[in-house]
Amino acid sequence: MRALAALGVVLTHVAFQTGATAQPFIGRVWERFDMAVAIFFALSGFLLWRPHAAAARGLGRAPAAGRYLLHRAARILPAYWVVVCAALILLPNAAHTAGLRVWLANLFFAQVYVPYTLTDGLTQMWSLAVEVAFYAVLPLLAWALIRLRGNRARWRVPVVIGVSVLFLGWNLLPVPTPEAINADNWLPAYLPWFGAGMLLAELADAEAPRWRRYAGDLRIMWPLSLTAFLLATTPLAGPPGLTHGQPWQYAMKMALGAIIGFTLLAPLVLRPEQPHRWLTGSVAATLGRWSYGIFIWHLAVLAIVFPVFGIVPFRGSFVLVYLMTIAFTLPLAAASYALIEDPVRRWTRRHVG
Repeated sequence: MRALAALGVVLTHVAFQTGATAQPFIGRVWERFDMAVAIFFALSGFLLWRPHAAAARGLGRAPAAGRYLLHRAARILPAYWVVVCAALILLPNAAHTAGLRVWLANLFFAQVYVPYTLTDGLTQMWSLAVEVAFYAVLPLLAWALIRLRGNRARWRVPVVIGVSVLFLGWNLLPVPTPEAINADNWLPAYLPWFGAGMLLAELADAEAPRWRRYAGDLRIMWPLSLTAFLLATTPLAGPPGLTHGQPWQYAMKMALGAIIGFTLLAPLVLRPEQPHRWLTGSVAATLGRWSYGIFIWHLAVLAIVFPVFGIVPFRGSFVLVYLMTIAFTLPLAAASYALIEDPVRRWTRRHVG
């Protein structure tokens, strides 16, 4: 699922930069593949919250905050820093504007807080900045629910739902921000997407057979996901292109993204006995391992594809550019996993546990 989300993110960026999003109807579909980020966030919410949900029901122990944060840093930082350095040194448009502020903001995930620091080849990293903010906040969320254990664990599901619904209104608040910075690119705006995964983590161990029966039925959930995606292509989720919509439209987009994340993952989480051969095959598993590399490298590759192959941006060639971007990104993602991500992960586990 992480691989599919990464390929969806690549698709929407290629569609924007080739002008495919300007096509009637289908252009709205291409640009709404940005909802793939909702899958990333829901996956993180589920995987990282699961130990806390299980511990609250006496089914294990949650990791210590220090150990958890160290593992997150080892998973994210080394490969990310390589991409940032490569983009800011080797991509002309990025290198020409890469002053100290741009370097520091991109190295330390501050690009959504510091004006004019999202730069060529790295603009997708806004979502990684949100993801890292969630990593940092998660131990605090776990501490806030520490009393909901044992018999009180039944209240965890309504609390997670309530907090997620509450933060759908984040964009309605007049949050003061510097020029060129939007508070709707900060973690609070995306808590409903993480909350979808956290809810699944709670339901996975809860005694809720009816929930599991219906929410785990892919014949119900995946059509609901498709419906939510199609609704997201309408003005309900905002105007076409990169135009900033009304606050209510942004709230609707966040709600639809939470539904997409929940309904896509629920059958996999709540009914694990169901076979999903196309998700568990060797190709899918390999792409899943490379998914982080696909995400962090693809815009740097895309920035090179246009001049190297003489393709004019925003003038078509959507399919060709997409295939070439994938073809050149996959080897980089494979190298990132084999030379950086996996060795660092193994070293951390061996020395930290």
